[in-house]
Amino acid sequence: MNGTTALSPWLPTAPCTPGHCAAHPESAHRRSGADADPAGVVRAVVRLIAGLGTVLLGLLLAPPAGLLPAATRLALVRYWMRVVVRAFGVHVRYEGPAAPAGGPLLVVANHVSWLDIPLIAAVLPGRTVAKSEVRRWPVLGTLAALGGTLFIDREGIMALPGTVRTMAGVLAGGGRVVVFPEGSTWCGRERGRFRPAAFQAALDAGCAVQPIRLDYGPTAAAAYVGADPLGSSLWRVVSARRLTAVVRLREPLPGALYPDRRALAAAAQRAVASDSANLPSLSVHQRSSSRSASASSARTPA
Repeated sequence: MNGTTALSPWLPTAPCTPGHCAAHPESAHRRSGADADPAGVVRAVVRLIAGLGTVLLGLLLAPPAGLLPAATRLALVRYWMRVVVRAFGVHVRYEGPAAPAGGPLLVVANHVSWLDIPLIAAVLPGRTVAKSEVRRWPVLGTLAALGGTLFIDREGIMALPGTVRTMAGVLAGGGRVVVFPEGSTWCGRERGRFRPAAFQAALDAGCAVQPIRLDYGPTAAAAYVGADPLGSSLWRVVSARRLTAVVRLREPLPGALYPDRRALAAAAQRAVASDSANLPSLSVHQRSSSRSASASSARTPA
């Protein structure tokens, strides 16, 4: 999730900062010297109440919903997440092939905002991998815990192999795991490299990878980066006049076609990126692996 730290040199870092990437309403107010639009403030407050109220209602209904068949629960989660996002005032458009109906799947996406999680859950609900700090978030942290989030200590690199094993276990059991391989939120104008560790879980479980690209307009309203407080981000989202999210599903990547996790991670990033500026720069080893994967794909019957 959002934020980076200099405490551990192995952690992913992003150049995105709240002041550069996110247009805080209070900052714009100070620059213009104009009074806030009363109608806009009322609209934002209504959205905030509606969004948080929808989240709380879902939390209250979660225990009885746990008694329902798995397929029914997943359908309710998808509907609930769509209602939550819409209650916060976000317009959503889904594009691409139909989401896989079931079975194990590692879902990977670029990471811009806390909105990424409910947007993906609205189409492909699964157990999300998130930093341990998320558990302490008011309301949303409880929601994440009830949703089976796999919390990880981003500052404890020794815990990473165990997290990958847990992910592989969930996938081997037929479940879905949602991960943001960039390791931190990025503003949308800048993107991070997909770290390969999570892709080992897909290879170990023998399952496919589902790449998803997330785009927002205006990006500044949705971006949740750096040391941005969650409250400020929530207010930007509900204050936006027409915040639109586009969720683009790409074709799934069969893990068996790739020789290692680095080649699979690079292929997933290429699937998510929309232009050459966001493509990962491949090392000699990765280029060789990619050519091997392409050759294997050509030999594999459709």
